[in-house]
Amino acid sequence: MKRPCVLVTGATGRLGQLLLRHFANDFDLRATCLNPTALPGVATADLSLVDQCDLRLFAGVDVVVHCAGQASSAASWADVQRHNVDATFNVFETAARAGIGRVVFMSSNWTMAGYRFGTEILTEALPPRPTNPYGVSKVVGERIGRGFADHRGLSVICLRIGYCGGLAPQDPRLSKTSWLRHKWLSDRDFLQLVERSIVATDIGFAIVNGMSNNAGMRWDLAAGRRLLGYVPVDRLERAGRVPRLREFLKRCTHDVFRGRQWAGS
Repeated sequence: MKRPCVLVTGATGRLGQLLLRHFANDFDLRATCLNPTALPGVATADLSLVDQCDLRLFAGVDVVVHCAGQASSAASWADVQRHNVDATFNVFETAARAGIGRVVFMSSNWTMAGYRFGTEILTEALPPRPTNPYGVSKVVGERIGRGFADHRGLSVICLRIGYCGGLAPQDPRLSKTSWLRHKWLSDRDFLQLVERSIVATDIGFAIVNGMSNNAGMRWDLAAGRRLLGYVPVDRLERAGRVPRLREFLKRCTHDVFRGRQWAGS
């Protein structure tokens, strides 16, 4: 049986390298990144430029896993327009022209950051509520994907990735706030989620929350379970007193300065 050919963009980023290592024996891999690299087999291309989004790189690919982009929640509008909007559109357009079956798009929990201090269960059906240029750019990426699914025949899966910083559950940095703990995604669960997205069948378009099975969180994981068979194996237990206190203080600040600041992490 022929192994699927998978193109990973943003291949020299942390998540891209994680995917290349993990899938080396499972898929035929191609890789591209923005900056020149010593990693073997990684092509250098600025995907925000139409003439560098080369059809030859996409030819024969079954699935594109689009990780490339400006990943900072503090990024400027100019940065996210180039790296998260222009590049994302070019990837979808080139994938459609090349006859690729699916694009797995790395979206973000920041698309829903405006719900942080609410009580809603965070399903994929809720309207997006980004709070910074980065989050807006990911909503735009999801909308681009929807357009290509509806009008160009691509299968598109958008993964709203949680906090995937490679931190172990015991890492003290995860005690910053309850909100940070609730959106934690372990590397193991991230890899499972992407693999399920690559091999899933009968999906035209889907948006899926990507978190581990964290205690007390409002992120709903039912869509990932139903559509992809994603069942996270890792979990953060309920936050202790310090993260809860910090979250309370964040909430108070938010209430005082509502409408005059972006929500932080």
